[in-house]
Amino acid sequence: MTATATAGPADLLPRLRELVSDVIRPRADADEAASAFPHDLLAQLGQLGVLGLPYPAELGGGGWAFADYLQAVEILATGSLTIAESVAVHTLSCYPIAAFGSHAQQRELLPGLLAGQLLGAYALSEPEAGSDAASLTTRADLHGDEYRVSGTKAWITHAGHAGLYNLFVRTGGPGADGISCLAADAGSPGLSTAPPENKMGLRSSPVAQVLLDGARIPASRLVGQPGQGFRIAMSALDAGRLGIAACATGLATAALELAVDYASERRQFGRPISDFQGIGFLLADMATAVEAGRTLYRDAARRRDRGEDVTKFAAMAKLLCTDTAMTVTTNAVQILGGAGYTSRYPAERYMREAKVLQIFEGTNQIQRLVISRKLHSERARRPE
Repeated sequence: MTATATAGPADLLPRLRELVSDVIRPRADADEAASAFPHDLLAQLGQLGVLGLPYPAELGGGGWAFADYLQAVEILATGSLTIAESVAVHTLSCYPIAAFGSHAQQRELLPGLLAGQLLGAYALSEPEAGSDAASLTTRADLHGDEYRVSGTKAWITHAGHAGLYNLFVRTGGPGADGISCLAADAGSPGLSTAPPENKMGLRSSPVAQVLLDGARIPASRLVGQPGQGFRIAMSALDAGRLGIAACATGLATAALELAVDYASERRQFGRPISDFQGIGFLLADMATAVEAGRTLYRDAARRRDRGEDVTKFAAMAKLLCTDTAMTVTTNAVQILGGAGYTSRYPAERYMREAKVLQIFEGTNQIQRLVISRKLHSERARRPE
């Protein structure tokens, strides 16, 4: 496996801003209206090395610090949440192979994944196992040199478009210790996808069920050890939550900039509406909240780069940034008034998109649970 020639942050981040301005943002509304997945843009980002940024160069990645990678995600989200979310989900889907895969699996799968030639999906949730992932029921039984998998995965981003699915399945008894991870090709016999969900927002991002009817997966595609799947899934959560925090911050930034521009140009009673305290103070609060979220998620990412435990900080960042995105996009619609409620401006799309950020990668109620439990455990460890 050879290292890629991905540019460093000082060179690539300005190029991404230009790509967002010139290509991604101008077509975001049309892709959303048509529910068209922008596969060509993801391929273009793959050619730039964006889809492998936080992975080591010796594995074929960009070798970037995680904090720098998240800046790229945030920039992309200012132009299209679909694009940023797809990058974050794809990056998450590379993690099981990169961190737990065998050398043979890494040689076979990582070059295509990290170059963006092979789109990944992360199939953990099920219709009856969302927040309670340890109760998943999709079953995989070993028959000779292959697993036969039956069950249904739900809410899977990239379903129907991915080339590789990380399937979290039950190979043992009940509970977390009975779960394993399989890397399944999209063309595996018995694996299919349902029609995409009809969603309130992110319509150009395909989400659907993955249907497994005795799907046949080679035993060589077991990632890690039997029973290690839940550990793999949970160890990826911190990175996934920080990715969503970066997405939320980029979306909120786009909404804030739209609101500032509109308030500066829209005139009532002979002056711009930004001159009125009711609007000016609202914009000030929006800007402050966005910057606070950005500071929190980047601090958490730098802690992760230093090898610290960031579970509490990642949950805080996901919680604050996604709640901020919901508030800021709602306020942007309010500032635009009736115009904000129409599709003439993207404010209404921003508001619809922000809602889902409070739900996936663990609902914000789950984030509060994670934070509170961490606080209790830290209190228990403090010397009297």
